[in-house]
Amino acid sequence: MNYKLSQIAAVVGGRFSGSDHEVQAVVTDSRSLTCELGCNPMFVAMCGANHDSHDFIAQMYGRGVRAFLVEHPVEELPGSGYVVVKSAIAALQSLAAYHRAHFKGTVVGITGSNGKTVIKEWIAEELPAGMKCYRSPKSYNSQLGVPLSVLMIEGDEQLALIEAGISQPGEMERLERIIRPDVVVFTSIGDAHQENFLNLEQKCLEKMVLAHRARTIIYHSYYEPLGHLIATRLAERKLYDAAAAPQVPETVIGNEASRRNAQLVEAFCTAMGFPAPSFSGAPEVAMRLEVKDGINDSVLINDAYNLDLNSLALALDYLHSVALTRRKTLILSDIAQSGLSDDELYSRVAGMVSRAGVDTLVGIGPKLKRYAALFDCAREFYPSTDECIARLGRRAVAGRAVLLKGARDFRFEKLAHALSRKSHTTVLEVDLDAMIHNLNYFRSKLDFRTKLVAMVKAGSYGAGDFEVAQMLQHQGVDYLAVAFADEGVLLRERGITMPIVVLNADADSFDLMIANRLEPEIYSFHSLKDFADAVTHAGEIRYPIHLKLDTGMHRLGFMEGEIAALCERLKELPAVKVATIFSHLNCADMPEEDTYTRAQIERFDRMSTALVEALSYPVIRHTANSAAIERFPEAQFDMCRLGLGLYGFGWQHNPSLRPVSALKTRIVQIKHLEAGDAVGYGRAGRLTRPTVTATMPIGYADGLDRHLGCGRWSMLVAGRPAPIVGRVCMDSCMIDITDIPGVEEGDEAVVFSAAEGNDLETMARVLDTIPYEIMTSVSNRVKRIYLKE
Repeated sequence: MNYKLSQIAAVVGGRFSGSDHEVQAVVTDSRSLTCELGCNPMFVAMCGANHDSHDFIAQMYGRGVRAFLVEHPVEELPGSGYVVVKSAIAALQSLAAYHRAHFKGTVVGITGSNGKTVIKEWIAEELPAGMKCYRSPKSYNSQLGVPLSVLMIEGDEQLALIEAGISQPGEMERLERIIRPDVVVFTSIGDAHQENFLNLEQKCLEKMVLAHRARTIIYHSYYEPLGHLIATRLAERKLYDAAAAPQVPETVIGNEASRRNAQLVEAFCTAMGFPAPSFSGAPEVAMRLEVKDGINDSVLINDAYNLDLNSLALALDYLHSVALTRRKTLILSDIAQSGLSDDELYSRVAGMVSRAGVDTLVGIGPKLKRYAALFDCAREFYPSTDECIARLGRRAVAGRAVLLKGARDFRFEKLAHALSRKSHTTVLEVDLDAMIHNLNYFRSKLDFRTKLVAMVKAGSYGAGDFEVAQMLQHQGVDYLAVAFADEGVLLRERGITMPIVVLNADADSFDLMIANRLEPEIYSFHSLKDFADAVTHAGEIRYPIHLKLDTGMHRLGFMEGEIAALCERLKELPAVKVATIFSHLNCADMPEEDTYTRAQIERFDRMSTALVEALSYPVIRHTANSAAIERFPEAQFDMCRLGLGLYGFGWQHNPSLRPVSALKTRIVQIKHLEAGDAVGYGRAGRLTRPTVTATMPIGYADGLDRHLGCGRWSMLVAGRPAPIVGRVCMDSCMIDITDIPGVEEGDEAVVFSAAEGNDLETMARVLDTIPYEIMTSVSNRVKRIYLKE
């Protein structure tokens, strides 16, 4: 895009003032690097339910931004230009629609419940050589993501692939006006995001709005009722039913969903007059950015599923947010089919790398080496990925945040494997996007002034410590809460700077807490005195503390009869200052105990009010946990605590929440056994038929409970259940794969995953426990992999 501010004002119906700057990029997140990576950015300030990004205009001005789109008049800064609109999102949508209207290439809209990004990337891989194609980055398919995506189109592309996603009726109409697709591809339509639709047919009809003006439609009649609705209501269009595509070769395997996706790609190529897909094999399309531990104490960010300037900018932005105190290494391959001359392309890349603060570049490919002089950081170059793996030195990796960004032909998956810290093949995948979704869901239930403290104790309920805390810090959560001082110290050492509350603060850790600016829960006069003494000894005053009140759980906290004495005692202690007063609603998720819970809330209000009135400064009050946020709005007070809900579990099954964790492993050996044989310790797995078993490298030392053995739990292999045979061992177990054809050693097995159908809540019911216990039981020896769009 390339527009003057005055032109933008005219397009979106806004009021222009100040300097008429040229705008070539849009920034909506004040924390991102986009203003450093892009040219002539415009910062878009919005008033949200829980934030007002107008507060960051001065900060963005200090970072060099001079163009602003705002929702109300602000104090104008020297040399800046402003467009004032009623709704920033509506204005961006109007600007994107205008930008799309001037694009001369073919626009392809892709929608569906699942598989949008897979289809988009697969199509891009099968395009004719030399065709310049734009594809929306990651899953930019929302009401905000689509306009941002469309505005990234440079204008000289021959083809643009744009995803469109909706979560409620009425949204697709707005997206269709922006995208105005010439061609629409419908992927699978299922139950995902179904909660706001009356039924599946209504959702299909809403999705079909994207094809309002499209002349060509590709769909798969397997997906009903979509297939019938398209065939009957859009019969006058050029329809291509992927079910009629020739049989996909056996090399494209995986599962039936993958085959149907391949047929959709083939139908698209037929509709566009492109050569038939090669289908030399199912493409290794890693749809999500992965963050994992690397060798030599590095953090590895693997985002090698595609490479263009837009995706490079987004990946560098994420590198910046993850690195914090670490130095940054970028391992980058040559970029193909950019539509720019090599001189312009690598000049822009060098500028992006410099502004992102990358201090070491590892280039792979002849073109990067040819332009080595453009990069003003430490640099080394290799002709191939294999050569890099063989020769890359420790200095470029050790202790660093390392971003892998490579074009498909360079096979960076081999590099990712070489640089990953080795552990056994069982992994816990943690979906950070799902966690952000859950965070925003609960925020939507709160008054915009209500603060949030997120529980990250016990390694974020087993999900991992630093990566989750770093994401929450980036998302603007007000406090983190850990159980013990050591957990807080670890976060400080990794660069977390936000306030951290220690819930199980004991006198032996007070000096350590003060040294690391950790804030204690104070629950008794004894702990109050001991901590005040430690603060005085450290030469500090007014150190923040958090008072715990006992309103009925009778675990820790001051009783109501102690409040008057506590008020007097606090006045005598200049060493400390009360930051928050809180309690815990121990039955907020139990409707049968609502009378008790309401009495707790009233007691907390009474006790905390007495304390606040006795103090001469503002104090934050909080008692609502995840369940209370949904069930007791009167318990919001000044702040709420988000625990299990953050990780995808509500007080009852809530389709609006997304579980964040999936435990997966791989088959290490397959055995063919006879009827009458027995499997495992105690010969507990007695076979009544000829059986094919698979040995899995996961046992009770990894967190797989022994009570799941002997058929009580099934893993999923190729999407089908495979029950555990015999007893679970310490480091392994065996499953029955007799009825699942085509299984090979090395194939993946899903231990639990809500997305796959064998969810954690069901496992908890089998074990007669709660998801908390299972989540926190996953051993530290199980590698965590963090997924991010």
